[in-house]
Amino acid sequence: MDKIQQRELGKWLKGQSKLAKKWLTLSIGLGFLSSLFLIAQAALLADILHQLIVEQVDKYELISHFVAILVFVAIRALCSWGREIAGYRCGEHIRVHIRQLILNKLQELGPAYIKGKPAGTWATLLLEQVEDMQDFFSRYLPQMSLSVLIPFVILIVVFPQNWTAGLIFLLTAPLVPLFMALVGMGAADANRRNFKALQRLSGHFYDRLQSMTTIRLFNKTAQETGHLHGASEIFRKRTMEVLRLAFLSSAVLEFFTSISIAIVAVYFGFTFIGELDFGHYGTTVTLFTGLFILILAPEFYQPLRDLGTFYHAKAQAIGAAESLVEFLDTKTEQQAQGDKKVSESSTLDIQVEELIVTTHDGKNLLGPISFHLEEGSQTALIGPSGAGKTSLINAILGFLPYQGSIKVNGLELSELDKTEWYKEINWVGQNPTLVHGTIQENITLGKQDITQEQLDTACEHAFANEFIADLGYQHAISDRSGGLSVGQAQRLALARALLQQGRLWILDEPTASLDAKSERLVMKSLNQATQGLTTLMITHRLDQLHAMDSILVLDKGKIVQSGSFDEIKDSGLFANMLAAKQPVQGDLDA
Repeated sequence: MDKIQQRELGKWLKGQSKLAKKWLTLSIGLGFLSSLFLIAQAALLADILHQLIVEQVDKYELISHFVAILVFVAIRALCSWGREIAGYRCGEHIRVHIRQLILNKLQELGPAYIKGKPAGTWATLLLEQVEDMQDFFSRYLPQMSLSVLIPFVILIVVFPQNWTAGLIFLLTAPLVPLFMALVGMGAADANRRNFKALQRLSGHFYDRLQSMTTIRLFNKTAQETGHLHGASEIFRKRTMEVLRLAFLSSAVLEFFTSISIAIVAVYFGFTFIGELDFGHYGTTVTLFTGLFILILAPEFYQPLRDLGTFYHAKAQAIGAAESLVEFLDTKTEQQAQGDKKVSESSTLDIQVEELIVTTHDGKNLLGPISFHLEEGSQTALIGPSGAGKTSLINAILGFLPYQGSIKVNGLELSELDKTEWYKEINWVGQNPTLVHGTIQENITLGKQDITQEQLDTACEHAFANEFIADLGYQHAISDRSGGLSVGQAQRLALARALLQQGRLWILDEPTASLDAKSERLVMKSLNQATQGLTTLMITHRLDQLHAMDSILVLDKGKIVQSGSFDEIKDSGLFANMLAAKQPVQGDLDA
């Protein structure tokens, strides 16, 4: 990562801090207030020692001084507590905002883009990388201001007391941020490499965890163990590289601050024994002056030391922000978002003309193709793997950008409000997604306007009531349909689609993984539900095509045949499929 990129990422991070300006200002203000009480505390302590040692004042006469010190200590403790709270709230507010930006971008890009990377990669981006920005906003940014304000105030106090000590502070102070910057130049790169390694490890581990059964069946356990060990070893090296730089940075800061404080101490030591006679303003250097400045000396460098301690938070945040900003700045050929609703009618008419479907970066996936899904028609979409069925369905769903025309009841798809368009679609795939929750929650998906009667009716029509009667609506389901058979999960997905009550059914091999009984029940339910509604079904079951009004045969991104079963059964690719009795692979994951 070059310096220009680091600078741009730093500007982006600081720009996000404006969202929590109130909390950031409060954190800085409390830190500055604490420093003022620290100066007063140092003055009191130096005065106490001067009166006890030089003026021989009785200690009981200084009780008010001791009480004042305790009060100052208590106030500083409260300021520190308040500063921590304000800093945390600042980081929390910004992290919530950044996560919302990521979620909005993911929603904009859609499932077709999301499935291009492992789930572990997105989890790392959304969780770990955003979380690692917390210290940057809660500690580093406030400390940047305090590292200027506090030394400046101390200099204002010290120079009237002794110009030599003030000059030592002024000349040595820049050394700390200078060497901090030199050491930290490679920290951002180290953190960036660390996050990349974590993304790869997370994605690899999550995918292999999901595929554990398949890995065991094919006896690839040892091979995958080796891959995981290699990925984890790279992550270990990257992590140790980051820690090495962090410790080196701290050591450099401690060294230079210790040298600077020692110079001040040596100066006052030689002054008190009469070897040096400069720095004062025509008077002798008193014990009060020496003690006061020596007590303030560590505190003068402390904000700079803290800034150095938190500098790794900046490097960490910049490393995390690189891929995050890159993702947020992803240029996509997005389908335009309209605000129109599909006209009211009993069903939908979809006219596709010269359609070219592209990826988000503009790469052609299929087309140009043209076809017509008439109102209430039943259409099958078949073709070999890679023919473009997935891309076509994703374009109709609004997940991929396109060129040409997709008109729904005369309105261009890009002119429709996507939220309203999704309400018109009843979707049943071959691998239903059920989340952790109850059966009822998985069917209703959080919809509050579903009555018990509607729920019972949907489950009855989907033939899911036969096992729900035994399990109950509150039966818990774990992730990935755990606790249910494939057939039961598919019938729950069908009940969910029935509750949608849309006018377009899109079916992606809904019976691909079912046993004979479940397949019969699902097809019976679908035949009843889709009567009179526009339906588009991807299938490899050639025996299900007789009942279809029309069949679209895709091959290499083109429609090579279309028509009814009887019209196309004796020629072309469809005839070859029938002759070979070869299943046509097709699913939205292809």
